[in-house]
Amino acid sequence: MIYANVHAAGHANNSMFAEEDAVHRFNPTYTPRLLRAAFHEHGIELNTPDINQGRDIVFDLFFEGHEFADDGTPKYLIAQENPYINHLNANREYCLRFRKVFAWDKRLHDLPNVVPIMVPNRLVFDSFPTFAERDIFSCLINANKAFREPLPNDLYQERIKTIRWYERHAPQYFELYGLGWQKPAPAFTPWSKLKRSASSLRTKAFGHKPFPSWRGEVQDKAAVMRRSKFAYCFENTLGPDNYITEKIFDSFLSGCVPVYWGAENVLEHIPEDCFIDRRDFEGTAGVHHHLLQIGSERYASYQKAITNYLHSDQAQRFSAGQFVSRIAEHIMQDLKQHPDYETDQ
Repeated sequence: MIYANVHAAGHANNSMFAEEDAVHRFNPTYTPRLLRAAFHEHGIELNTPDINQGRDIVFDLFFEGHEFADDGTPKYLIAQENPYINHLNANREYCLRFRKVFAWDKRLHDLPNVVPIMVPNRLVFDSFPTFAERDIFSCLINANKAFREPLPNDLYQERIKTIRWYERHAPQYFELYGLGWQKPAPAFTPWSKLKRSASSLRTKAFGHKPFPSWRGEVQDKAAVMRRSKFAYCFENTLGPDNYITEKIFDSFLSGCVPVYWGAENVLEHIPEDCFIDRRDFEGTAGVHHHLLQIGSERYASYQKAITNYLHSDQAQRFSAGQFVSRIAEHIMQDLKQHPDYETDQ
């Protein structure tokens, strides 16, 4: 057996390969475990650096961009995070320091070392509850986050606007789930920090709920989405192209019809009859009115389109299996061209 390092922020002692991630709550570890198994078949044991201390390392694999020292060991990058959150993922000079970069971002695809790849999902699903079997009209499942700097394409703020619209106008039609909503939205300017502190004091003193629609944290999104007719699935930002994450697929896999807002080129990857495109509406009022017009027959047609899509080759671009096999194949081909690479298989 030979050894390779996997670098991921906050992870040690192979925590990213555990059945449950004790470092990042509710973070699925299915894809990292699948990737580790794929390399094991090639005689390579993938571990966090603390486990491999003192061993000869055949390569370093980075999940998301972070700084490193050039020490002669071949290095590879998996860039999945939104570049507005991890700026290195879109830094061309940084990406050129790697043997290979696996990235969805089309703006990098002209670089000679970039392999196009989409954000992976575990595409396993059962039969869906019908329209009548779903007791929640609409939901939103996200953590309570915000960007430090204002962005013109910020969808964190659009989530807040959606939540507030329902809380004011149609509270019986909406439920909010996820981490951090028992607190006010994050604040970074002096004025917003003051408002947040005042809201926190009201919560402590009088039991004020910053987000009355919040129903709690949820470890299993499917438990909520299989009860929901519609789910608001907004990416962190509007665009860039190809940034299609697990949010819309979590909804699909539960047979819940998503209201999607994110990648500008989503229709290149997902048929329009599978989801409701938030870009078609001026505001949440228009979306909600549209959702109210959807009955059981129309809903069943959405579910049929979703099922057909999930069984298609088109959806396989987003499968964890294709993601893992593509990464392992490219790295193994690259290593076998390297004169120092040996395996004891």
